Amino acid sequence: MDFGRLVTAMVTPFDEAGQIDWDQTAKLIDYLVENQKSDTLVISGTTGESPTLSTEEKLLLFDFAVKHAAGRCKIIAGTGTNSTEASIKMTKEAEKLGVDGALLVVPYYNKPNQEGMFRHFEAIATSTTLPIMLYNVPSRTVACLSTETILRLAEIHNIVAVKECAPLEQVAQVVSAAPAGFRVYSGEDAATLPALAVGGHGIVSVASHIAGAEMKDMIEAYLGGEVAKAAKLHQRLLPLFKGLFEAPHPVPNPVAVKFALNERGISVGSVRLPLVPATEEEQQFIRSLLAERV
Repeated sequence: MDFGRLVTAMVTPFDEAGQIDWDQTAKLIDYLVENQKSDTLVISGTTGESPTLSTEEKLLLFDFAVKHAAGRCKIIAGTGTNSTEASIKMTKEAEKLGVDGALLVVPYYNKPNQEGMFRHFEAIATSTTLPIMLYNVPSRTVACLSTETILRLAEIHNIVAVKECAPLEQVAQVVSAAPAGFRVYSGEDAATLPALAVGGHGIVSVASHIAGAEMKDMIEAYLGGEVAKAAKLHQRLLPLFKGLFEAPHPVPNPVAVKFALNERGISVGSVRLPLVPATEEEQQFIRSLLAERV
């Protein structure tokens, strides 16, 4: 399974009551596929506020996304939790709904060792036929998949990719030793081009909500040998990549990108507690980022 080069970790639109806004979800899927050139959408990942979505809401989102996308892009379901049993159950349900793959985050809070993480992912993988993308994000989970554990997991036939937020050195190490066809995606927008340069396949992105088409151009320029053009696009995009997470100080994802989408006329509502909306200072910073892109 190839999920393409540009994967968007989609926000979850909420209405004024904080419930899923299905009309806006449909419009957002259309916008990301048609305007921002996403090859694949991750539904109910971190950017989709998975910690505050119920299991029922997640399954409804998976079903809705599959039906509305109607083959125009791939759909990856965020089914990973810090409970192996719960992850297996949700992954099986997502498979029944017709998703194209599952994103499985490293178990958070309970801090398993490498063998525990290996067995967790192995158990989920053997319970499903879905292609699986591992999600290594040590800044959120504390536990970090080692290169060695990723390579062990890559030998399992339906574990086909990793979204890697560890240092670029680990990206290079996994790329150099993984089986043929195993894909390494950067999980950091600012590392998209550097990851490609060491053999990464693509990006699982937040900024692609705002600049997906330009990111696709950058990726295609690099792959086509136009390295100088890709570098210029990277330089132009870098303030946005950084600003969506540091505006003007660290901002929890997806607070900034949701505000940016609303400013661009793509109504996605606010965030659920314990996240809070952007402050006035943060709003002005994000507006300045968007103004620079006109």
